[in-house]
Amino acid sequence: MSCRHDVREPAASTRARLLRSVAAVFALAALTAPAHSHAADGASTDVDWWSELPAYRASESAAAPIAPASAPPAAEASPSPVVAADPGDVWDRIRSGFMLPDLTTKPVAAATRWYQDRPDYIDRMASRASLYLFHIVEEVEKRGMPTELALLPFVESAMQPEAESHARASGLWQFIPSTGKRYALEQNVWKDERRDVLESTRAALDYLQKLYDDFGDWHLALAAYNMGEGGLARAIQRNRRAKKPTDYASLRLPRETQFYVPKLQAIKNIVRDPAAYGITLPAIRNEPYFVTITKTRDIDVTTAAELAEMPLDRFLALNPSFNRPVILGAAQPTLLLPADRVETFRSNLAAYEATGQPLASWTAYTLKPNETLARVAERAGISEAKLREANRVPPRYKLAAGSTILIPRDETMGEDIAPELLRASFTLVPEGQHLRQITYRVRRGDTLQKVARRWNVRPDEIVAWNRLRSEELFAGQRLRLTVAVRPAPKKAAAPAKKSAASAKVHATARKPAARGVANVAGARR
Repeated sequence: MSCRHDVREPAASTRARLLRSVAAVFALAALTAPAHSHAADGASTDVDWWSELPAYRASESAAAPIAPASAPPAAEASPSPVVAADPGDVWDRIRSGFMLPDLTTKPVAAATRWYQDRPDYIDRMASRASLYLFHIVEEVEKRGMPTELALLPFVESAMQPEAESHARASGLWQFIPSTGKRYALEQNVWKDERRDVLESTRAALDYLQKLYDDFGDWHLALAAYNMGEGGLARAIQRNRRAKKPTDYASLRLPRETQFYVPKLQAIKNIVRDPAAYGITLPAIRNEPYFVTITKTRDIDVTTAAELAEMPLDRFLALNPSFNRPVILGAAQPTLLLPADRVETFRSNLAAYEATGQPLASWTAYTLKPNETLARVAERAGISEAKLREANRVPPRYKLAAGSTILIPRDETMGEDIAPELLRASFTLVPEGQHLRQITYRVRRGDTLQKVARRWNVRPDEIVAWNRLRSEELFAGQRLRLTVAVRPAPKKAAAPAKKSAASAKVHATARKPAARGVANVAGARR
């Protein structure tokens, strides 16, 4: 571990270094995963079935496997004997808490072989898990849940809390935005608790317990966690109508879900007896890796890492939920630090605060109407490119008036960011367009996803704008939408008979494709 003892750099160099470091580290945060697909009946099982495993960052060099379109019914057997291990090791705690009946199917065997053939991949996942696994096992055991659940982040995210899928699922436990909100995971300008190690684990176990209470079976609960409880309930109802069994093995499920539980079983097989598969799991001590501290003042992410004398990427591995290069004290955030770094952090913090220098080199600013990032950057003495990096504003996008951004903090800005800005607005708009609120009346057959695609917005945004308790829509329901709009094209030959205020406004919509744009003037308000 590299250590830095000089944490009292001049403000200007700190600001420049912060921009370089944070931009580099946050650039690694976005990860991808394949879109979900459904199985076709009767397809061959001879294909390499593992390709539906999420594709993680470039360091995960192992190719992802492909799931077969169909598989034999899953047979359940009694759990295999647990292999004895060092009682001081977390793996032993996990083995001793296995409760689920084993699945012994071809997909399980194929998944197990895939992992067995990639010991380096297992080693990387297990090494990352050394930061989080003790805490996860503690929480699972407190609830009396099967310890197999502690292995689920290996399947969901390869134990990467910054993992993000194409479906916008995020974190160790891969919550989509709407489900995260249902389980009280804050998602705002400053942080995304779906990536928070403590909060996401709490929410995931709450959700899994709820699913088990609903379906009465852990395999069904796991399937619902992957595909959604509504989809699983419909699959069960189909079997009931057909007078078929409703256990996990008997249900017709989407292809990804068919092989989701077998992936977990494969990880379980290797953890239970790694030597049988030629795998050596790195030891993880049966003790807390991290401790928590609470901050009440704004502090730069890089400054916090330096005070703890730990590399920035290691600090972010424990604190991946922060979206900006400054941590807001108004939220009283909980920081995670390795147990052996806490006293160093406290000592350096006391020395730093004694100098009177601010811990944060950023403050908040709310954009005025017609104010551009270029103009703000010029006044703040920073390039527009660096301002965009700090605020994650991509090229060819601007921000709507009222959006709150970070700007460099100067000597005249002594106050921390105000508590009321914890829920600040931050709205990206494609250049050449602006935003307008409309009311959309739900049609028969509409779903949240269809409406979102039609109006080029995200499903979770519709849920938030309308405070929906459920993602189910009904015909006639009125939804408030904030859509990107642009003026209608001007007719060159036609004389201007109407004032600019009466000009039609058009909103870009993905459907119907033939029209290209939909007239917002006709929408109900």
